[in-house]
Amino acid sequence: MRRISLVIMFLVGILGGCTPRTEADKFVDDLMSQMTLREKIGQMSQFAPSTGVVTGPQGEQIDVRTMVKSGEIGSILNLKTPQEIEEMQRLAVDSSRLGIPILFGHDIIHGCKVIFPINLASSCSWNVEAIRKSAELAAYEASAMGISWTFSPMCDISADPRWGRVSEGSGEDPFLAARISAAMVEGYQGADLADSSTIMACVKHFAAYGAPEAGRDYNTVDMSERMFRDRYLPPYKAALEAGAATAMTSFNDFDALPASGNEWLLKTLLRDELGFDGFVVSDYRAVTEMIKHGVAADAKDAAFLAMRACLDMDMVSGSYLSHGEALVKEGLIPEKEIDRMCRNILMAKYRLGLFEDPFRYGGAERYAEAIYRDETLDVAREIARESMVLLKNDGVLPLDDAKEIALIGPFLSSPRAMLGSWTAFRDYDRTVTVDEGFKARFPGRVHVVKGCEAFAEVSGGVNEAVRAAKNADVAVLVLGFPGELSGEAASMTTVELPECQKKLLAAVKATGKPVVVILTTGRPMALESVIDNIDALLLAWHPGTMGGHAIADLVSGDYSPSGHLTMSFPRCDGQIPIRYNHKNTGRPADGIGLRTPGSRKIYQSCYLMTPNSPLYPFGYGLSYTEFVYDSLEVMTPAVHQGEPVRVRVRVTNVGSMDAATVAQLYLRDMVASTTRPVRELKGFRRIFLKSGESQEIEFTLTPDDLSFCRADMKFAQESGDFKVWVGDNSDALLESAFTVL
Repeated sequence: MRRISLVIMFLVGILGGCTPRTEADKFVDDLMSQMTLREKIGQMSQFAPSTGVVTGPQGEQIDVRTMVKSGEIGSILNLKTPQEIEEMQRLAVDSSRLGIPILFGHDIIHGCKVIFPINLASSCSWNVEAIRKSAELAAYEASAMGISWTFSPMCDISADPRWGRVSEGSGEDPFLAARISAAMVEGYQGADLADSSTIMACVKHFAAYGAPEAGRDYNTVDMSERMFRDRYLPPYKAALEAGAATAMTSFNDFDALPASGNEWLLKTLLRDELGFDGFVVSDYRAVTEMIKHGVAADAKDAAFLAMRACLDMDMVSGSYLSHGEALVKEGLIPEKEIDRMCRNILMAKYRLGLFEDPFRYGGAERYAEAIYRDETLDVAREIARESMVLLKNDGVLPLDDAKEIALIGPFLSSPRAMLGSWTAFRDYDRTVTVDEGFKARFPGRVHVVKGCEAFAEVSGGVNEAVRAAKNADVAVLVLGFPGELSGEAASMTTVELPECQKKLLAAVKATGKPVVVILTTGRPMALESVIDNIDALLLAWHPGTMGGHAIADLVSGDYSPSGHLTMSFPRCDGQIPIRYNHKNTGRPADGIGLRTPGSRKIYQSCYLMTPNSPLYPFGYGLSYTEFVYDSLEVMTPAVHQGEPVRVRVRVTNVGSMDAATVAQLYLRDMVASTTRPVRELKGFRRIFLKSGESQEIEFTLTPDDLSFCRADMKFAQESGDFKVWVGDNSDALLESAFTVL
């Protein structure tokens, strides 16, 4: 009966002849006029099955099901099956007083049932359209489960591979990450959220979560507003401009105030400046974590700070439901503010069509049709291929002529090494492992030996690996980090290859056989200490459900590698954090060779015994063919502020194989009112060229591309001279210049 009443209210609004905006307003206003204060605060409260026991207003313990029946939960996250979701929704619409449907959320980060490569890997494809498509397909599967909200995309910029959550982001560059973040929002949400095959996106983690001190998750963040605006804000802004329906606060503090209670972040910047009109949810228990931050005395104080900052929904801490009514009755939070926050959430449910049909998401028949479709598997395999980066190749790859392959390493049969983190709905038995991919592509030619565990030796393992290598034409070692060493709460102090794997690699190399390393990892690794023992190095990341097939596709030469790094690979741990777009100093180390102890002191910004440069720079990636860049021309060598700059270059595939590459444009503002990066990515184009084919590429630099946070704190251009480089990585040598008048 309650569900019928809500449908009638919905239809009355539709038939009233008003504009779409007014229809939604009228429906939500009518509904809120019937709601008690506690029911409004309930809409602002999210719980998970494992966290759904909270203290009620009289000190009683209340569980999730009881709260759903009482209309005191607006959202539930982390339900595991479509059946659980349908059961909870039916409880909400049939048993609560007003029958308001529940909003079900989950971490659909890089796939739902079919797992795509981790986000950092996908970013290395530089294929924005393919990434958008992967989000669309993930939404299709998730919505069939009953999920209507994902906590993605993660828009956090990071140059610190010690931080485990680099696996969830798009790397160190704000220009590329902004385009990927926007594409993911467009993929999840489609053209219309009322389409039941789309889900709401969530811009996270607002803000600056990717810069924790020491690379340690949840740690404090300390940076200037100028640095934040120039380097960290662009991906959030792009995702919001793409229409993201929700945003999530970060765990960290910003300017000494935790994000979940930070009025400048959530009101001044997010609402007033950026114009965001969706709703904001905290991260997991982040509201009450303000107690441990030391800015709130207790849960009531934390709820006050969050509500005052206009944080619409509390994720699982229970502080809103336990203390919200008291805060209003004591005059600390005006009820009109509760109305505004509740209204934001109800409007999101209206946009999703949940009031029209609370069960529009999910259903057994649709679920069976939606998962593991051929299209989704094909796209997963394609993106996995495009995400992998060939870092070194001394003529060993491809292996199409190899007679016998010794396949060695701890991750050969590991589905988890293929999938990485954030894979709640994965099926290990549907995941193609490395050994399965190789045996399918090289039948009868593969001898599999484990050799060692990820972090421990296996008795006799090295000797067995050496024997296998001696009896083969080539040794392929699958090394790196396991999937569980990426993602949240996975910070590390070293990103070196584990010692047992180094020992295995050295022993196999000593056989004299060619050595190929396939690197599975969720973060850049420091490989200088082992790189001489590797003849060919293919960075596979955690490539997803179809990872084993995709690796074999590249190793065999059926496809040429085309991925390019979106995070620099350090030489050693001591270089971390390292990024290509660093600022210059008054004493730059340009032209300084390797310094050793006892050498003459050079008073410039450099290390002893280690170059400043990374082992592999941002944008780097090899191919089985060769591309030549020439004929660089700035077609508009002098422009006035507000006018675009046009740059043209020719790219030629001079090798023998058809392949794709990524043309990249970098620029530098030579003299500005603030210090500027030595190079900034401002254009890229993924292109496919047949052997011998040339293509002219034109880049257009907009006034925004040339703008920055000036000394007066305005985002705008300045007059002056600029250098521009084009090539296939951030060390591109082809150079030109232009002037802004």
